[in-house]
Amino acid sequence: MTASEAPAVSVTGTRLPSTPPLALLLDVDGPIASPVTRDVKPDIIGDLVALAAAGIPVIFNTGRSDAFIREQVMEPMLAAGIPDGTVIHAVCEKGAVWFSYTAAGPGPVYVDRELAVPAAYGDDIRRLVAEDYSAHMFFDETKRAMVSVEQHIEVASADYLAEQKLFDADAMELMARHGLGVVRLGHHAPDSDDDVDYRVDPTIISTDIESVRLGKDLGASRAVELLAAQGITPEAWRTVGDSRTDYAMADWLHHNDHPVKHVDVRPADGVPEKPYDILTARDLGLSDSVIHDDAGGAFLRSWREALGA
Repeated sequence: MTASEAPAVSVTGTRLPSTPPLALLLDVDGPIASPVTRDVKPDIIGDLVALAAAGIPVIFNTGRSDAFIREQVMEPMLAAGIPDGTVIHAVCEKGAVWFSYTAAGPGPVYVDRELAVPAAYGDDIRRLVAEDYSAHMFFDETKRAMVSVEQHIEVASADYLAEQKLFDADAMELMARHGLGVVRLGHHAPDSDDDVDYRVDPTIISTDIESVRLGKDLGASRAVELLAAQGITPEAWRTVGDSRTDYAMADWLHHNDHPVKHVDVRPADGVPEKPYDILTARDLGLSDSVIHDDAGGAFLRSWREALGA
């Protein structure tokens, strides 16, 4: 939100109003956490706390695990001082896992077991990584529903991406051995019943293997449900992401009649035509070279300043 987007009403206090002028639905890798270091800058943590304290709902919508959010986002926010009465929601693993936290710490973690990848397949991926790919990537032991592997920080991006293609092909082949239908980008490999229930989804630092029912749209749906359970209906939403798949957040909100603008912090991937406004770093008067958490942080700061938080 630039200065011209400032809400018509001010928000104060520590408890969320029932109709806040804005709600933030945030992808984590890229807009909030650095895709290089995987951690979150202190300035971003400070802005997140200030916005939440000002009554703006802050919801994370990520493919990351709840453990990652607790360590990289929640604990720094707690250390920065979340006010009593403020609730932060985290929708993890693209909608399969979710929890909330307050100044007192995290609440229960909820898992939709129907959306989990079969455990036997996950075990085979763990072995595959250990035997053939451990020099470039590691198996994420913190996932509860998805199966994910991630680039070692010290591995060069180009080297990882080359190895990732080989890993993804092996992951697809393992799906067939387990009798499971799978899709990766444009390649469909249905099971014996001609069904495709799982997806191999590569990113610039990882590969997620997941139910096709998972996605940022499911995360958006869960976010609305979590706020509704608190009696909160935002007047408008801002979704923030760094990939084309993140547009699904704004797509779902727009389709369900929630006013929304989407922030793309890596628009070089291509900005699609959408029936809602799309913002990039240029809208803040910044260079196209300002991307990822630099752009995400700039938008958080602009919203904080517009709110006087």
